[in-house]
Amino acid sequence: MGYKITVERATTSQIGDIDFNHLPFGKHFADHMFVADYRDGDWHDCRIVPFGNFMMHPALSSLHYGQSIFEGLKAEKDSEGNPIIFRPLKNFNRFNISADRMAMPEVPQELFMNAIDKLVTLDRDWIPTTPDSSLYIRPYMFATEEFVGIKPAEHFRFVIFTGPVGAYYNRPVKVFIHDKYVRAFPGGVGYAKCAGNYGAVMMPTREVQKMGYDQILWLDGIYHRHLQEIGTMNVFAIIDGVIITPSLDQGTILDGVTRDSMVRIAENEGYTVQERDVSIDEIIHAYHEGKLEDMFGTGTAAVVSHIGEFHYKGENYELPPVESREISNKLKSRLTSIKSGKAEDIFNWLHTVPVSVYANQ
Repeated sequence: MGYKITVERATTSQIGDIDFNHLPFGKHFADHMFVADYRDGDWHDCRIVPFGNFMMHPALSSLHYGQSIFEGLKAEKDSEGNPIIFRPLKNFNRFNISADRMAMPEVPQELFMNAIDKLVTLDRDWIPTTPDSSLYIRPYMFATEEFVGIKPAEHFRFVIFTGPVGAYYNRPVKVFIHDKYVRAFPGGVGYAKCAGNYGAVMMPTREVQKMGYDQILWLDGIYHRHLQEIGTMNVFAIIDGVIITPSLDQGTILDGVTRDSMVRIAENEGYTVQERDVSIDEIIHAYHEGKLEDMFGTGTAAVVSHIGEFHYKGENYELPPVESREISNKLKSRLTSIKSGKAEDIFNWLHTVPVSVYANQ
């Protein structure tokens, strides 16, 4: 079915309050947001309204039982000033994979894409053009059942807001490899982008940040041996010229859009890429053999974040200077060029907002 999206424009804009030359991550929000409500088996009241607060019932089921998922993607401008969005269908597919795992309804592709197109077009002046900046797009869904009791909800709200952002990390990160706490385990929800995955790691993350580290590099939940994710990112290592990233086969790792993009770009560039289990013992051995050339994280927010050093079992391991890491710097440069429309998009990853959307604004 077709979904009509009504638009209520903000009477005043907050854009004049933003310093686009000094953008933090996640602290500024554009003028509008998209909202739709799910009831009786379908999505209703699809609307774009001024960005603002929600009224919530105290017994809202998502607040008590955690049925909440989200995505993150980015928009930039091409050389002609048109909004371009990087791989939105990959995010769309993952959103519904997460929804299925959390017993939540599917969002149709037509609704997902039309809502993003209309919202980004309406707030296109919020898309920054300074280096390492973009318009961050946050689709999310949460249960709105007004009921205290553990059961899958039947009412939900789907929301999208946007905001201009700068770099997530502006320096190489220091990571702590934990062998006590775990992020995910087979049969769990590690592959879903659900709120609970992030809530569960807050306490251990706070502990390591007090110790001077930026994030945790998680190990598997059974043997505490194999690399999983790092904070909000997928992890890569380069050992003796081979690019290695943990396999998705166990269902414990998020199928990252940037991860997949880096793998495909690397293969296109002729590098050997291995998606497989990689143990911390292998990493330590490669380090002592002088073969650990690089480690980095990838994610929508950070894009590519180099690991400057890592800590494991009382020892710190310092990696080579970022400027000497030829492979990851080359891949990052090509990826960012594709995302901004400055390099040929041979993978057909960029989505340009259709001209017809402009005509209806």
